[in-house]
Amino acid sequence: MARFYTDEQFPFPVVRFLRNFGHDVLTVQEAGNANQGIPDEDVLAFAIDDNRIILTLNRDDFIALHRLQPDHAGIIVCTRDQNWENLATRINEAISSFETLNGQLIRVYRPQR
Repeated sequence: MARFYTDEQFPFPVVRFLRNFGHDVLTVQEAGNANQGIPDEDVLAFAIDDNRIILTLNRDDFIALHRLQPDHAGIIVCTRDQNWENLATRINEAISSFETLNGQLIRVYRPQR
């Protein structure tokens, strides 16, 4: 089981599927008003303080943040996919081969058609 923290744009249906897989997922919205509308750097700082892995569709910004601050619990950047269950499954599969996600940047892509 992984401990995730999703940014504001991450689709909630994917969160539900990840929870069904047994993961502990906290969304920015659930974390409270103080976390909504904050800069990406602060989203990462919250995740680091709470030892959570970032889940985001905001690939460019979080890849840059990973380069600036590689000491984190993990960052998973995803491409947008309207098939929520498939996206959750790909995330679950992507992390399954890692003993720890600390400091890892993982890219989860939508399959090519």
